[in-house]
Amino acid sequence: MKLLAPMVMVVAASLFAGLVQAAEVGDDGLHKEEWFSETFRDIREDVAAAKAEGKRLAIIFEQRGCIYCKKLHEVVLSDPEVRDYIRDHYMIVQYNMFGDVEVTDLDGEQLSEKSAARKWRVVYTPTILFFPEEVADEKTTADRAAVEIMPGAFGKWTTLNMFKWVVEKGYEGEEHFQKYHARKIEEARKEGKILSE
Repeated sequence: MKLLAPMVMVVAASLFAGLVQAAEVGDDGLHKEEWFSETFRDIREDVAAAKAEGKRLAIIFEQRGCIYCKKLHEVVLSDPEVRDYIRDHYMIVQYNMFGDVEVTDLDGEQLSEKSAARKWRVVYTPTILFFPEEVADEKTTADRAAVEIMPGAFGKWTTLNMFKWVVEKGYEGEEHFQKYHARKIEEARKEGKILSE
């Protein structure tokens, strides 16, 4: 019993440290992850850089004070299974829905983050845009090139399954994401990984 108390304290401290790290907020008021990529926000270059690393590009829009963004970071992205999968398969670039940092759209237009959000019809945070491995069309925009757009914060399994579905190019197949997700949830239940979503 004497050994159990210190072990419980170590586990609790580790969990708390993970939450504190996941909840770190930058000067812009956005929650930060050390594994998010800092780029010049030229989407065509970012798609190519991600591909060169054997990854896919995903852009996540967030805003200061967003309770759903906080949930995404503190609950979902802090989960090792989710975090490790995304980090291994994606280059994530964070945009501020009301930010002034200049970005370059796929059509070459240079505009602020907030103007890009309006142009691409991003109205919720968090919103994640998933990009193909390459974009050939010089006149397309980010929202049109995106193979999927995920508006809002979801739980661990929905988020993880969306990231997997995009990597597996489910958007090119016949199985809709909702069917894929239901199948993956059932598989996870059978394996004893989850009791409910």
